[in-house]
Amino acid sequence: MESVKEKLPIILVTFLAIVILGGIIYYLEYYEATYYTRIDNAKLEQVSSTDDMKYQYTLTCYNENGKKKELTFKASRELRQDAYLLLEVRCIGVHTWKEVQEDELPDKVKVNY
Repeated sequence: MESVKEKLPIILVTFLAIVILGGIIYYLEYYEATYYTRIDNAKLEQVSSTDDMKYQYTLTCYNENGKKKELTFKASRELRQDAYLLLEVRCIGVHTWKEVQEDELPDKVKVNY
């Protein structure tokens, strides 16, 4: 019969694996960031003629601290040229977007436009 000392490494490794897996699941489920961009229809691609999300944009975006990131998202229609968007980004990509006014942009974002 094994003693507790012999089982301890297995117990610790199992516990550590559960904690790491829980952290990964939490991150995938709850990670969310906000980015802002300005629509440039020159970067619009039509990706489907039958799907609801017919158009795809790949644009330079900035978070509230001014950090730059290229993001790709889809839309059901061509968006208004030079409109500002707020993008809600999750771990897997852009989750939602909505149009905002220029005065709603953070100062560190405004300097990039």
